[in-house]
Amino acid sequence: MQNPIHGRDIVVVGQQPWDTEIGSNCKNIALEFARHNRVLYVNSPLDRNTVLKHRHEAWVQRRLRVTKGEEQALAVAGENLWVLTPNCMVESINWLPPSPVYTVLNKLNNRRFAASIRSGSQALGFEDFILFNDNDIFRSFYLKELLRPAVSVYYSRDYMLAVDYWRKHGRRLEPQLIAKTDVCVANSSYLASYCQRYNPRSYYVGQGCDVAPTPTTATKAATPADLAGLPGPLIGYVGALVSLRLDLQLLQALAEQRPHWSLVLVGPEDDEFRASALHQLPNVHFLGPKAPEELPAYIREFAVCLNPQLVNDMTIGNYPRKIDEYLALGRPVVATRTQAMDIFAGHTYLADAATDYVPLIEQALREDSAERQQERAAFAATHTWANSVGQIYQAIRTVSPALAAGPAAALAPA
Repeated sequence: MQNPIHGRDIVVVGQQPWDTEIGSNCKNIALEFARHNRVLYVNSPLDRNTVLKHRHEAWVQRRLRVTKGEEQALAVAGENLWVLTPNCMVESINWLPPSPVYTVLNKLNNRRFAASIRSGSQALGFEDFILFNDNDIFRSFYLKELLRPAVSVYYSRDYMLAVDYWRKHGRRLEPQLIAKTDVCVANSSYLASYCQRYNPRSYYVGQGCDVAPTPTTATKAATPADLAGLPGPLIGYVGALVSLRLDLQLLQALAEQRPHWSLVLVGPEDDEFRASALHQLPNVHFLGPKAPEELPAYIREFAVCLNPQLVNDMTIGNYPRKIDEYLALGRPVVATRTQAMDIFAGHTYLADAATDYVPLIEQALREDSAERQQERAAFAATHTWANSVGQIYQAIRTVSPALAAGPAAALAPA
């Protein structure tokens, strides 16, 4: 990374808590920020509906202990990095229609959230901080006004309005939030264009990849036990199995047309996947969710990796994080063509229709070679979090050139 912003205080808010069990752009970005700055990563506050539905889950119990003052809100997560669990509870208001009542209650929620952030940031001595908002439309809508950061940044990594929950109030609030934020950054060109409709200071910043080892430097891991004995070739997918994002019919047709292939699906299932006919097919293998550090061992065993997306508002603009993870390990990839997939066109096989999948997988199997694997891994290696955060720093400087250096904050944890 060239000329990073350094010696600053950065507060990160968003949707994913620090203890999330899945990959998180926001966590990766926070870790990269913390290489040169002090970072406070803020978990989302508890809401009453979550407490009612999930009171007995361990993560809810811990957050309740924080709200009661029985456990510290601040915790050290690494060098220059702290995690804040808000000591407040917010009201569950999404069921309300757009109305003055909703506005009043959302302002109340934002004030409670801001008070917790202010308390945590003051305890760490944060001053003139950068506020980085990862797609948190409602709880963080008024944080710019309430916290008065030196610079506010809105990070768009998903088209949230494709989901009913976010669309209800988000159609009105997200454009306003984008417009009033100092600078917007997005991990796909599609989302950058979307943000530019409301804020000309919107920039594409790409994305990083979590899988560092390349096929030549990685030590060959043992085959995972639940893959051992499956007949090849293994055609695999890693990630959440969500019917709003993935083409169930495509997967079923694929398994039925090539019964000698093993279709391996690694990840948690939604209700539609659990009820699908895929479970009745003998060559389809659901292996359930795995810890992030386990996934490379599965990907390495796949002869071809898939990303069989539906093309809809939810998927068309999203940066496909898993494609980098597949390519970093040299694997051939067959994926549905979307605007966000354009940057991968030279290193993947892109399907314009469901009927393209079988011939493209067969082509990928025929053409795979050690040379192609090296090319794929080298390409994925250019998508680093350091490069992406470097682009975020450049975007911030467009609205605050003084942040090229900034005040010298103490980087060692107190």
